[in-house]
Amino acid sequence: MKNTTHFDAIIIGAGFGGMYMLKKLRDEQGLKVRVFDKAGGVGGTWYWNRYPGALSDTESFVYCYSWDKALLQDMHITTRYLTQPQILSYLEHVADRYQLRPDIQLNTGITAAHFNESSNTWEVMTDTGETHTAKFIVTALGLLSATNIPNIKGRDSFQGEWYHTGNWPEGVQFEGKRVGVIGTGSTGTQVITAIAPNVAHLTVFQRSPQYSVPVGNGPVTADYVANVKKNYDEIWEQVKSSVVAFGFKESTVPAMSVSEEERKAVFQKAWENGGGFRFMFETFCDIATDEQANLAAQNFIRSKIAEIVKDPEVARKLMPKDLYAKRPLCDSGYYATYNRPNVKLLDVKANPIAEITPKGVRTSDGVEHELDMLIFATGFDAVDGNYTKIDIRGRNGLSIKDHWKTGPTSYLGMTNANYPNMFMVLGPNGPFTNLPPSIETQVEWISELISEVNAKDLSTVEPTKAAEASWTKTCQDIAGMTLFPKAESWIFGANIPGKSNTVYFYMAGLGAYRQQLSAVKSEGYQGFLFQ
Repeated sequence: MKNTTHFDAIIIGAGFGGMYMLKKLRDEQGLKVRVFDKAGGVGGTWYWNRYPGALSDTESFVYCYSWDKALLQDMHITTRYLTQPQILSYLEHVADRYQLRPDIQLNTGITAAHFNESSNTWEVMTDTGETHTAKFIVTALGLLSATNIPNIKGRDSFQGEWYHTGNWPEGVQFEGKRVGVIGTGSTGTQVITAIAPNVAHLTVFQRSPQYSVPVGNGPVTADYVANVKKNYDEIWEQVKSSVVAFGFKESTVPAMSVSEEERKAVFQKAWENGGGFRFMFETFCDIATDEQANLAAQNFIRSKIAEIVKDPEVARKLMPKDLYAKRPLCDSGYYATYNRPNVKLLDVKANPIAEITPKGVRTSDGVEHELDMLIFATGFDAVDGNYTKIDIRGRNGLSIKDHWKTGPTSYLGMTNANYPNMFMVLGPNGPFTNLPPSIETQVEWISELISEVNAKDLSTVEPTKAAEASWTKTCQDIAGMTLFPKAESWIFGANIPGKSNTVYFYMAGLGAYRQQLSAVKSEGYQGFLFQ
């Protein structure tokens, strides 16, 4: 066994959440803290997702931290949206600016975390053979970081190159090659659009067609940047009191309250402006809750697909027939990509993949599609996927897998009964929003609760089972008021075979979530047990 060190707090993950948690506990409370990350650098999700076309769908002026006004004023905003290299560079700058690196241990995965009831400490084991202890443990594992590679027959027989977009190595050369992409979600649409002009041939294996709108990315003017920086106090006040926290005012107008002509004009303006969340939430207030409003949005996007895609049969395959009720997508010319002569679309719902062969992919019609490279854009085992890969055990040796066997739960998206002094950033049933503002909200709340425990010289804090059950019910009830549960989506775990199809998010918005947290705190941390 290698060295054993005791820390006040151990943080797992060095992305947006883990780095801010380190700063709060170390710099404001003077705690001895260590961050562990299996990656070779900071950045979390944005360290791993280096695939071509990787882009945040949140506008750059709110895809950042808000807690340091000087950092906001120093931000180098050049484009409306941020690419992966830009986001990673920003997070690396934060790590250096606040001297976080000395307390971050990279290339170190966490294999187990067990709560010791006799000492009220967590024992944390690494894949490098170290064992450490800590009073508190904070998991900042990321919502979308446990890669999902479907178990397709013959997968390991493929003799070409294959990659998952969520674990993309440097130096991949796809130019001039025959490439296949499996998956057409957010990541798939990005990588397909990015590589199509440079590959010899691109075969897209589409299971579910997607509703997508233009992203509207491009350079921003000096006046735009100056206006943002001048108004940052008002911008962040609005973000933190809004629903989706994307930096725009959500509509209060029902879609059916205006004429069809006016509806189309509103949709057209949103299409031209760009942004997936803007299209769903800035146009009308009820697209996510009312089937008639939702149908109007569906029909508008389908009309655009018919307008853009020249081949009517390809356009038909690209048109979704289900509800517009998944995480809203945006793209940089996705539908137009299918007008290219080197791009072929295969509908694998109608003609499923039978197996992967040494030479490529064989579909059920017997055709073998020969490939030099295969890209899995098949998403993630979202929300709880990385938790179940770690042997986490709370009181009485209760494993997190057993605790969540009917679906992941939490109290307030941050804590679990029988897991004392364990806090989750973006745990199950946290807010469904632009993530950095939600991450900040949770990190600050966790930090305050840790401070409360230490100031009163207490040993542990954890929620009651009743509080956890009540929060789960609240999240289920709110989701049930929307159309989202009616669509098959990773938001409810539907993308992973055998995974519980249940609620994974608090869908009432960031403003309502912050009010809930404030109410819990003002009632003396209602729902928590202190010892």
